[in-house]
Amino acid sequence: MAGPADTPAMAFDPPPDELEAVLAKASRLVRDLLDGYAQRPIVGHPTGAHLVPGLLADRPGEPVSLDEALASVHEVVNTGPDIATGGELAYIPPSGLVTSAIAELIAATANRYTGLSGQTPAAVALEAGVLSWLTELFDLPATAQAILLSGGSAANLSALVAARDKHAPGAPHRATIYIGEQAHASVRKAARIAGIDPANVRVLPSPSGLRLDTEAVRLAIKQDLADGLLPIAIVAAAGTTNSGTIDPLPALATLARELGVWFHVDAAYGGFFQLTERGRARLVGIDQADSITLDPHKSLFLPFGTGALLVRDRDDLRRAFAEDADYLRDLPDMGELPDFSQLTPELTRDWRGLKLWLPLKLHGVDAFRAALDDKLDLAALAWRMLDEDVNVEVLSRPDLSIVTFRVRGDDAAQDRALEAVHRDGRVRLSSTVIGGRVTLRMAILSHRTDRDRVELAVRLLSDAAAAESS
Repeated sequence: MAGPADTPAMAFDPPPDELEAVLAKASRLVRDLLDGYAQRPIVGHPTGAHLVPGLLADRPGEPVSLDEALASVHEVVNTGPDIATGGELAYIPPSGLVTSAIAELIAATANRYTGLSGQTPAAVALEAGVLSWLTELFDLPATAQAILLSGGSAANLSALVAARDKHAPGAPHRATIYIGEQAHASVRKAARIAGIDPANVRVLPSPSGLRLDTEAVRLAIKQDLADGLLPIAIVAAAGTTNSGTIDPLPALATLARELGVWFHVDAAYGGFFQLTERGRARLVGIDQADSITLDPHKSLFLPFGTGALLVRDRDDLRRAFAEDADYLRDLPDMGELPDFSQLTPELTRDWRGLKLWLPLKLHGVDAFRAALDDKLDLAALAWRMLDEDVNVEVLSRPDLSIVTFRVRGDDAAQDRALEAVHRDGRVRLSSTVIGGRVTLRMAILSHRTDRDRVELAVRLLSDAAAAESS
């Protein structure tokens, strides 16, 4: 694609035969990335540090050939942990479904504007249809609205802004929120961005250290009301990042209704287990939420950048985000279709709906349900195997698909065990801190993770635990 062009347009729009060659070469790169993903090692690749100086110094200039450009891309993507493999058990893994990536290519090429429905109503309707499926999945009322955002952080922020504007309009300095010790860091960040004083973010301890304690929340809210503050939201977790634990959703929902406080459930990791029978039973009470954060790029296996927020009453989103502009007056009002710019912080947005819609249409919902059931089975298997190991202390039975444990010994022993597991290269675990102690964790979520990889991880961990005990 290098070289001069006859017209400015020709510099950017290649002729059909050249476009076919471009797509063919790009598809070969994608095919190489996908080849053997399930069994490929995750640890041991070059870090990429050797490329950093050259990449930082690189500046756009004269055009280069596609082969040269793709060679640079190939060099970059062959560095760092290969987190799309079946061995990624460290951080809640994104599988990166290729069908969603294809949808993203199509959406970006079509480049339809979807911030206001009057511009491209059919594209908005396609997205609105799959969003309605999300609200129905969680048994929310007809007033509910789902929106797609960049991820759980943006969803948590949008939820807290809506809660602030409903329960503390014009007085964010008096607003208070209530979270557990295991709440995701994005909730505290969202509160700060929303203008809530960090001192008014109540991080409440619990007897187990894992679940938000309902009575502690009740006492804190009543004290804040007595002090003239404005409690705006209880934030529960439906699958914490540290341990996958689910807060007592029914009790917290009842408390929120009783005290007139917004009830937000951060289900970024765990929400889509609602598709399964076991997950629905464990997530009972989530249907009572005023808002729910979901991450399709976690438990629907999509690429990064696909988050969702579900809100019980779309008018709460309009109150928080709607804004008129004279330069938009020519666009028609489509009535029944949502104007996403009036429901989110964004006026310009990509057509996110297609990368959620296409995988669901091509694979079918049952395929996702089966994959999530498989992850619950694998987590239960890992828990049983580790629980039988005398050199391992398992913290608790997993609520979903994250297993937390310690090898016998001090905190340094956990770090040594983790290093020993990673020397094999085929699996990657991670550590965190729970109750003031370094704790190891195994997050089983990638659609490419199978029984063999989980059993391998347990064997490696058991060997490392035995070495620490000897």
